[in-house]
Amino acid sequence: MITQKKNQSDSEFKMVIVTRSDLPLSVGKLAAQVSHAAVTCTLLTKKNKPRWFSKWIREGSKKVVVKVETLEKFFLLKEKAEILGITTNIVTDAGFTEIPEGTQTVLGIGPAPSSLIDQVTGELPLL
Repeated sequence: MITQKKNQSDSEFKMVIVTRSDLPLSVGKLAAQVSHAAVTCTLLTKKNKPRWFSKWIREGSKKVVVKVETLEKFFLLKEKAEILGITTNIVTDAGFTEIPEGTQTVLGIGPAPSSLIDQVTGELPLL
């Protein structure tokens, strides 16, 4: 059996949402923050990387939620993703419910080829 090596044009695509385990968020609040990141990253990728967006949609719009312990880790991940040309978005809360205004809660990364995203978030634990 001959197998072809996958290249970026035919690889699997996904989005990763990075949450902060150091914040006291209820499950509902966390779900809302993850949703904000997913929607924003989807729209930004559709606009700026339409081929990636289309492939991600065709493959089923895979999303993975992981966690980090600090805000500082967010910025390192965001920078690394942006160097690789991946869409990112940090969600900043409005402060109406559980946490102070301006709290940065989750980081959306992608959608992008899994091979690129894994270079940024591949070692992080699942939520």
